[in-house]
Amino acid sequence: MEIKEIVVATSNIHKMKEYRLMLEPLGYQVDSLSDMHIDLDVEETGNTFVENSLIKANYVAKMLPNKIIIADDSGLEIKALNGFPGIYSARFMQSNPYETKCRALIERLKEYDDKSANFTTVISLVNFDKQNYTFEGKAFGKIVDNICGTDGFGYDPIFYSNDLRKTFGEATAKEKSLVSHRGKALRKMVSFLNEHHQK
Repeated sequence: MEIKEIVVATSNIHKMKEYRLMLEPLGYQVDSLSDMHIDLDVEETGNTFVENSLIKANYVAKMLPNKIIIADDSGLEIKALNGFPGIYSARFMQSNPYETKCRALIERLKEYDDKSANFTTVISLVNFDKQNYTFEGKAFGKIVDNICGTDGFGYDPIFYSNDLRKTFGEATAKEKSLVSHRGKALRKMVSFLNEHHQK
């Protein structure tokens, strides 16, 4: 079987674990920016997850014009806060650890009864078939009142998944990948890649 290479525009080891879990069984070699010795020094100036994921993917594609590049932009959208932090999820209280950021969001939601929220991921695929493609995934749930679980990363310990009936922080990587926003977007991309290779 021909080994196909994809470079993911991230150095985040947690994200890479999710990508490798989904793509390696399909025969892809999945490399991170660290593997390529590239720093992602690009400003995310977009107003949507789609725009920001394309900005990151195209930035890396200019440096690696002969490789397939994927990039994602993800965020936590809280209904009571009008979708905040959304595209600013990583930049919210940027110099603080995620535990502090999680506690700050719990505090902001204290006065609200509706704590429903969703995670969104948009994955961009560039340098493939001379076109750009995007794939979106959403996971629905709510924000809990306390940090629960030590697995996952980011806002996972405060996001209760409607599908799993526990927080992403309490889920295994495999459980999370089955229902997560990134997992759903990835499966759409995988389905697209499979169809393309069968043509």
